[in-house]
Amino acid sequence: MQRRTTTRSLHLAILAFLIGAGAVAAAESERHLVPDDPLQSPLWHDLATKFFGNQKVVLDQRIKVIVPSIIENQAQVPVTADARGLDGVVKMIVFADLNPIQHVLTLTPRQAAPYVSFRMKAEQGTPVRAAALMTDGTWRVGSVYLDAAGGGCSAPAMARKDADWSQTVGLAQGRAWRQPDGLSRIRLRVRHPMDTGLAKDNTPAFFIEKLDMRSSKGEGLASLELFEPVSEDPTLTVMVKLPKGDASLNVEGRDNNGTTYRSTIPAAFDQSSLGGVSIQ
Repeated sequence: MQRRTTTRSLHLAILAFLIGAGAVAAAESERHLVPDDPLQSPLWHDLATKFFGNQKVVLDQRIKVIVPSIIENQAQVPVTADARGLDGVVKMIVFADLNPIQHVLTLTPRQAAPYVSFRMKAEQGTPVRAAALMTDGTWRVGSVYLDAAGGGCSAPAMARKDADWSQTVGLAQGRAWRQPDGLSRIRLRVRHPMDTGLAKDNTPAFFIEKLDMRSSKGEGLASLELFEPVSEDPTLTVMVKLPKGDASLNVEGRDNNGTTYRSTIPAAFDQSSLGGVSIQ
């Protein structure tokens, strides 16, 4: 009886060892799908798992992430994410490793270039990354270090100091420039506090979470999913393939309270159009 018990224990120990070794090998194999971070972020591998799962990740210098060398306002940091050097981009996400809320925005360029320019809040110095999901399932990532003093995510919205701030929420203004390459550069500004929920005054999170850009016939051109780190009164630039016969671009938005916003941006060929008033 003692010999049988010993043999069984030995078998169980070997089985446990093999299972453990297999788990380690699987984790190591998954780690090899993610290259080491040249910016040496302590959260890089965890965030790679969060955003990319077990898909292959490639660091690619053709994805440009542009930020200022000097940050004057941590609540309004200009960021440009440009993956136009790549073909076959399905989706592009922007995230900041050391922000309390890392995911900044997601662009789905249905009939658009993989390009977005905007402003974000920075709580401290952090790597800022743009990751492009390709048609082959690979994620290609460009990164830059943002040297910022911080505090942008926990600062209250400036608009809340105005007594009539709630009456301007959702008002939009935009402009479209048609380009010779067939793309139209769209610049849109929407009035919204974009509260993170992290301010000391305990104001709950209140932010635009979706913006859809459509042709006059309702064809989806580009979608933007926004998160709390996008700056107050979001100002965004994208490049869409607006049909030649369309004289305007339709924008539909929704915030996390369920309020919807709609605006129309004229897109004349004389490049002089300016307007777009939201309808709540």
